[in-house]
Amino acid sequence: MNATTAATPRKKRTLIRILQSWQLYLMLALPLAYVIVFLYWPLYGLQIAFRNYNIVQGILGSPWIGMQHLERFIASYQFWPVITNTLILNVYELVALFPLPIILALLMNVVRSTLFRRGVQLITYAPHFISTVVVVGMMVMLFSPNGGIVNQVLQVFGGKPFDFLASPDSFRHMYVWSGAWQTLGWSAIIYLAALSGVDPELHEAAKVDGANILRRIWHIDFPAVLPVSITLLILNMGSMLNSGFEKVLLMQNPLNLAGSEVLDTYVYRVGLASTVPQFSYATAIGLFKSVIALILLILANWLARRVAKTSLF
Repeated sequence: MNATTAATPRKKRTLIRILQSWQLYLMLALPLAYVIVFLYWPLYGLQIAFRNYNIVQGILGSPWIGMQHLERFIASYQFWPVITNTLILNVYELVALFPLPIILALLMNVVRSTLFRRGVQLITYAPHFISTVVVVGMMVMLFSPNGGIVNQVLQVFGGKPFDFLASPDSFRHMYVWSGAWQTLGWSAIIYLAALSGVDPELHEAAKVDGANILRRIWHIDFPAVLPVSITLLILNMGSMLNSGFEKVLLMQNPLNLAGSEVLDTYVYRVGLASTVPQFSYATAIGLFKSVIALILLILANWLARRVAKTSLF
């Protein structure tokens, strides 16, 4: 029996298995189509970053200009302000918000009152389901210099009204800590799931040995969430140049533009919101951001593998 003859029964068996499980393949078809249409097919359009794209000539008909758009962005006066704002906002958010869900999960894990734990979960989870538009609207109302509750409290204590959304520095604080309020409880879910796998007998044995609650958290609970936290940290490093576009754009105004203009909003302005849309230029900036994000992801993964002996890949 030659190889061709032997391969024919295998193909028939494979086809039979596919037909027997057609429901599973039908369920797979929709997400597979989504990935192809919205994730892989757009990669074809990335070549306009290296062309002087003209909508009349099309992608293939537009002249090839190489790295000119990227060189133009790096040489522009807006390059460093935009990069600096993006890094400051994302590093601030990472340093301030990354430990908070871990701390919340560790504290909720040691609470024995079911009613109290569920109450805390409800209060911390609920803001996640509030629309970003609503959150920004709440912030505008609370911090408004004309009748906002925060400014009214400041006036009671002898202060003067302050327009928080008009200051680049206060913009960063408001963006980060409103994000903490909105995502803290939801981000803690994955750590609570990791803690649910801890054997209760370890805590019982530690109690017998005289370990207090802090030592048990440090030596039993924290090592359980460490691999998960390292994985999420690596993923966060990969999105270091990605800001919350919708939230930044909604909070942005001409007065705080010096601190709120990040890469995502800059790409939006030059690519779609300008009088003459610059599709190729905006695509080149977006591609530049993606390449830097990939480099950061690989470096963070390498560092985690060397230091913590845990990595994503």
